[in-house]
Amino acid sequence: MIVIFDLDGTLIDSVPDIHATANAVLADEGLADFDIETIRSFVGRGVPMLVGQMLDAHGISDTERAERMVANLVARYETAVGLTVPYPGVEAALKVLQARGDILGICTNKPALPAQAVLRHLRLDTYFAEVIGGDSGLPRKPDPAMLQRIHQNLGGGEAVYVGDSETDAETASAAGLPLFLFTEGYRKVPAESLPHRALFSDFSDLPALISRS
Repeated sequence: MIVIFDLDGTLIDSVPDIHATANAVLADEGLADFDIETIRSFVGRGVPMLVGQMLDAHGISDTERAERMVANLVARYETAVGLTVPYPGVEAALKVLQARGDILGICTNKPALPAQAVLRHLRLDTYFAEVIGGDSGLPRKPDPAMLQRIHQNLGGGEAVYVGDSETDAETASAAGLPLFLFTEGYRKVPAESLPHRALFSDFSDLPALISRS
């Protein structure tokens, strides 16, 4: 079985680092910062969308400024790992999946370098055969292109996708993969309203849920 995971809001809670980094970028621009819950509501569709939403909230439309802020945020975020933590039970579940022979990958809108940096910092990197990020050159999620590419790269066999958000539900549906929806992430609508194969709130339940799918 191929098991492909989203990263932020699924395996890790990275909002504290994203919040600190985003506010540092805003300070560089002389703009007021945001509280953590506002930044949380902006997370999930990649850095350009995050910056766009911050500028929109300030009533600013400036393409050159947005591009500068994206570059600044990406540069800062490549090493911003100190506040990020895995959700409870994540590593134990990954160990079970790997031990039984499942092939694991990550499909995230986060750029590849910060994604790989945080995985190394949390000592989770060795579980994954491949990580594809939002700077891969393919359209970002919810377009299915990245998920389809990593599925193909990992062998193209029977596969499931594990995510936490509306974006993940849309991506999985478009790619034709069943979604296992983690309910404790960054989702904004009721979990039951999103298409899914199974819901779970505890990672210790995930291996058995996948086995029964």
